[in-house]
Amino acid sequence: MSDAPAPFRPNPPSATPPLALRPREAAKALGISPRLLWQLTHDGHIPCVRVGSGKRRTVLYPTVELQAWLSRQAEAAKGASDERH
Repeated sequence: MSDAPAPFRPNPPSATPPLALRPREAAKALGISPRLLWQLTHDGHIPCVRVGSGKRRTVLYPTVELQAWLSRQAEAAKGASDERH
């Protein structure tokens, strides 16, 4: 039996990705400012889920829906770019 301490092992990354992101996390993931995220949310462009009630109400952004939205935006931008050429 060895008296050497066990090697340090950081906590492994979560095997399960989050189902939804909070606004600040979603903005960071999309590479946009939280203010722009709120504007897009308010205008109904970005999918979100509102949970809770009263002062405990919060907005969450489902990761699957954010990825689908981003893919649609990329396709729309690509289509607009193709039309100009």
